[in-house]
Amino acid sequence: MNKKNYTKIVFSLLFTVVLASCGTKATEKKENSVRPNIIYIMADDHAAQAITAYGGIYDEYAQTPNIDRLANEGMLMNNVFCTNAICGPSRAAILTGKYSHKNGYYKNESGGQFNPNQWTFPEELQKNGYQTALFGKWHLGSEPRGFDYFKFHEGGGQQGFYWNPVYNENGKTVTEKGYATNLTANFALEWLESAKDKNKPFCLLLQFKAPHRNWEPDTKYVDLWEDIEMPYPETFNDDYKTREKTAGDTDMTMDDFNRKDMKLTPPKGLTPKELGEWNRYGNKRGEVVYPDKNLTPEENRRWKYQTYIKDYLACIKSVDDNVGRVLDFLDKNGLTENTLVIYTADQGFYLGEHGWFDKRFMYEESLRMPFLVRYPAKIKAGSKNSDIVTNIDFAPTILEAAGIAKPDEVQGDSFLKNLEGETSGEWQKSMYYHYYEFPFWHHVQPHFGIRNSRYKLIHYYYNVDVWEFFDLEKDPNELNNAIRNPEYAETIASMKKELKELQGKYNDDKSLDEMRAITDTDFGKVSNYKGGEH
Repeated sequence: MNKKNYTKIVFSLLFTVVLASCGTKATEKKENSVRPNIIYIMADDHAAQAITAYGGIYDEYAQTPNIDRLANEGMLMNNVFCTNAICGPSRAAILTGKYSHKNGYYKNESGGQFNPNQWTFPEELQKNGYQTALFGKWHLGSEPRGFDYFKFHEGGGQQGFYWNPVYNENGKTVTEKGYATNLTANFALEWLESAKDKNKPFCLLLQFKAPHRNWEPDTKYVDLWEDIEMPYPETFNDDYKTREKTAGDTDMTMDDFNRKDMKLTPPKGLTPKELGEWNRYGNKRGEVVYPDKNLTPEENRRWKYQTYIKDYLACIKSVDDNVGRVLDFLDKNGLTENTLVIYTADQGFYLGEHGWFDKRFMYEESLRMPFLVRYPAKIKAGSKNSDIVTNIDFAPTILEAAGIAKPDEVQGDSFLKNLEGETSGEWQKSMYYHYYEFPFWHHVQPHFGIRNSRYKLIHYYYNVDVWEFFDLEKDPNELNNAIRNPEYAETIASMKKELKELQGKYNDDKSLDEMRAITDTDFGKVSNYKGGEH
């Protein structure tokens, strides 16, 4: 080979290597550029039946057009469920992708503080180049980790206040003037506008306090339905027959609202301590609030429901307004196509069904979480999905969307392919649930259970030993405990076996005495907690 040819060959090889290197860099740059931005929006206690995209008895009066946009332009999921239907534990499960018995945060009352040293999806995103921020409700006691910027509700034991709320802003306590729902969205939009690096993807957690108890609407919505009688749920007058020791033995009926819930005006001249006691009247068994002693018990129940549901729905109006502001920001700044937007709640909520407010039970209204998601680059507009998904599946799904593998300790599974319309035959057909807190608040017996596409099996175990079984196809309102119906004997036996298998799969196969010990253990309170409603 002559020198000229050798030189040509060497030059050609070098040119090829350079091109390959450039191509790799270009590919890497392209892959980095398509990592989605992530906006995770979560309202507190927002029931699916109060979102018009899901349909419900309030659709004529209380529309949610901005939240509905996510369904119209993305996907509405019908069977997303909570693994422990109470605020703090659900948030811990979402952050870690693990059940309460694995992440260590079992309950609100006497639940202590979330362990901040364990893995969470925001910290994983941060480590992989995402800019991260948290605004709104945290309610886990510990200081958040994995965020470049945070501003969360500090007042009221991290429950937050609707008006003039106290925030923890990167470790500093600040009081802001105004209405919390609007303020929290303001801070998030300010961060999106100016605080982030435009060349890096971002993950924003926008977590509204509303519509949590005590349901205080913005001024402009206080009297929105003043002259309207809202419709009553079909099960408003549930008599709890066949469920006497469980559903029939709670402190979350219309009789259990306190004076503050009902917006009653306190007498003048009360000391702060006396005012607190006056407002809390109704929290204890035997304390029934009457605005007018001339009302019959049934008239009183209906008056309380009307007061409650109007305040609750009015709080959601402000949430919906601010979801619209976020979506408009994305449109205006050309970010819509490559931003994964999720709207959900920390669990469901009772809006008078079974005569209740609050959550906790494995019954449908509190078990089911609304979940609407838009990601135009991947999700077909107007699509729906009925696969069984739980809140421990959120973290791995967000990670996969960002191109990041989940760690082995995460118990949930990514449902990104399900969002894209490809449900694997191996996808879970049942979900497992476990609730621990008792007796305060609301006196709901600890229980665990399993739900599949048609049937639900629940075991209450603390100071009762009660099994409940429901055929959701024949009894969607869960009024008839069919545990002793011979028609279902084979199905019940099969589900009890599967329940044991799921407890083994998720390492929650403790003895009942060990489970009761968790309920009895005082793990402490969240920071600065001084009382108030969960």
